Amino acid sequence: MDLNLPLWLYYVLGFPLLLGPLVTIHELGHYLVGRWFGVQAEAFSVGFGKEIWGFTDKRGTRWKLSALPLGGYVQFKGDMNPASIPDADAVAQASPEERNGSFHHAALWKRALIVFAGPATNILLTLAIFASFFAFYGKPVPTDLDAQLTVAEFAEISPARAAGIEIGDRIVAVEGEVMEEFRDVQNAIMLYPGRTLDITVERDGAEQIIPVPVRSVEMEDDFGNVSKVGLIGIASGAAGFEFEPQGIVSSLGLAVDHSIGIVDMMVTGIGQIFTGERSVQELGGPVKIAKFSGEQLSLGALAFINFVALISLNLAFINLLPIPALDGGHLAFYAAEAVRRKPIGPRGQEVAYRAGVALVLMLMVFVTINDLATLPVFGN
Repeated sequence: MDLNLPLWLYYVLGFPLLLGPLVTIHELGHYLVGRWFGVQAEAFSVGFGKEIWGFTDKRGTRWKLSALPLGGYVQFKGDMNPASIPDADAVAQASPEERNGSFHHAALWKRALIVFAGPATNILLTLAIFASFFAFYGKPVPTDLDAQLTVAEFAEISPARAAGIEIGDRIVAVEGEVMEEFRDVQNAIMLYPGRTLDITVERDGAEQIIPVPVRSVEMEDDFGNVSKVGLIGIASGAAGFEFEPQGIVSSLGLAVDHSIGIVDMMVTGIGQIFTGERSVQELGGPVKIAKFSGEQLSLGALAFINFVALISLNLAFINLLPIPALDGGHLAFYAAEAVRRKPIGPRGQEVAYRAGVALVLMLMVFVTINDLATLPVFGN
C-alpha cells in the first residue's frame, strides 16, 4: 500500500479503517446471537453520542452511525441504556407483551451467550487472520535449529557474557521453559527488563543453569515510538528460516497458539504496570491506537491486517475483564446469578454498574491524556 501519502493522512485513514469494522463485527456478534434467540434489538450504533445517519429496518431496529467513533453498542429491548444495564423495577413490572423479546426476560444462558458473542467474534476474526497467514505463507521453521540456539557472539555490552555464558553454549531453557528456536529466547527475555533470569545452557554435553541479569534498553522504531525491552547481549549462530506448507486444521492450531502467546504477553505487561516494573505511560488509548494504525497502514496491507488482528484480540480481552458495564462484568453477574439461583439485588447492581462506568471513564480520560502527552506537538 505504498501510495506515497503524507503520514498524517495515513493516521486519518487508518483509525476508521481499523475501529469501524472491529466495532461493527463485535456488535454484530451480540446482535446476531440475540436475534437467533428471539431478542429484539432496538438500536445498533457504530459510535456513541448524536446520530449522524441512520435508518430503521422492518424489525424496528434503528441502525445508525453516531458522532463519537470510539466504540458502538446494540441496545436490546428492555435495556435501560446502551450498556445493557437493567432497570430492576421495569423488569419486575413488565407486562407479558413487554416481556416478549426482552433481553432481561430471556433465559440466563441465552443472555450469557448473547453477551459473550461480541468478544467471541473478535477472537474468531483474530484466529481467521492468523490462520490465513499460516495457510498462505506456511509455518516459519529454523533451517538449522542447533545453530540458531547456539551463542555465536556477544554484543559490546553483554550481561550474558558477564554472567558466565560462553560462545558455543546452546540455550536449552529460560526460567525452566524449553526454547524451540531463537525467537522463543528473544520473547522470553524481552518482556523482563531489569530482572535476573535463570538461563539453562548446554556446554560440553552437560547442562548448567546460569542466572543472567537482563539489561533494560529503550528501543525506538522508524516512527519514533519508544519501547522498553530486555536484552542479554547475545547473537544466534544462524538466522535462516524456511516456510513449511500448512493445511487448514494445522493453520488454525498455529493461530490459536500464536494468539495465546499474545494474550500471555498482554497479561505479563499489565501485571508489570501494576507492580511498577513498567511505567503507566506504556498504556495506550484511542489516540495512540490511531497513531499506530496509521503507521501500520503506511507499511502496507499485510502489516495493517496483522495490526487489525492484534487490536481485535485486545478488544476481546478488555471486554472480557470482569468490570461492570463491560461484557465481562455482565458475565460475572450472570455467573453469580447462576450460583445464587437469583439475580444480584437491584441496589448491588446499581452501585456496581455506576462504579464500573466511572472506572472505565476514568481510565479512558487517563489513557487519552497519556497519549496526548507523548505526541511530538507537546514537546516529547
